[in-house]
Amino acid sequence: MLVDSHCHLDFPYFEPQRDEVVARALDAGVERIVTISTRVKQFQTVLAIAEAYEQVFCSVGTHPHNAHEELDVSADDLIRLSAHPKVVAIGEAGLDYFYDKAPRDAQAQGLRTHIAAARSTGLPLVIHARDADDDMAAILREEYRQGGFPFVLHCFSSGRKLAETGIDLGGYVSFSGILTFKNAQSLRDVARRVPPERLLVETDAPYLAPVPHRGKQNEPAFVAHTAAVLADVTGVSADEIGRITSENFFRLFSKVSLPGQPLEGENPASQ
Repeated sequence: MLVDSHCHLDFPYFEPQRDEVVARALDAGVERIVTISTRVKQFQTVLAIAEAYEQVFCSVGTHPHNAHEELDVSADDLIRLSAHPKVVAIGEAGLDYFYDKAPRDAQAQGLRTHIAAARSTGLPLVIHARDADDDMAAILREEYRQGGFPFVLHCFSSGRKLAETGIDLGGYVSFSGILTFKNAQSLRDVARRVPPERLLVETDAPYLAPVPHRGKQNEPAFVAHTAAVLADVTGVSADEIGRITSENFFRLFSKVSLPGQPLEGENPASQ
């Protein structure tokens, strides 16, 4: 069993072929997919996709690129929207100093709002961090002193120190297709040092297709290639890395139902 802990099935590339993409994921052994919200104002579209497929779940939140557009979204708003059985995470939120599409103070404010929602709900916060290691580590440490919250450093491409900070605070580290790239040896070195019980895999589809699909549009089925490289890096079999990352996923995304089980709060007799 494999899990794609982070993709974007609402993006236009998937619209004409979403059924086929989900079917190919199942054929590849990917039994759970989380499609990630990037704008709360478009959340209903993301939720509708999650509702349409048994194996697909979703998050609610605002990407740091869009933080300045949704500063009016409160932690209470996120908490309210996250009550739906198919909503299993908060985010993605964070800091992106590479593109700097939103003012940095707006990104930090949005991140703290999402942290508050994750702390209150117990749902994992999906964190986007790019070229912002020091500020991200500082905010995580400061916020953690006010009360713990579950989180994952998604599509990890940062340095070892941020990974260590995340792990020290109880977080998880998720690797995407970047891990398979020829020039990503430093990232593989980081992955090798992450405790097995904190590892996750994802696609971030439609972006960052792993080798041998690099340069093409990514999709959840391709998470198997990233998992294979992670297995090699950590010195275990492909089956074992599937087991490890799936167990980690269900521990962190605890609201996600296991295959064959009803959703949280759903009456099994109604199935």
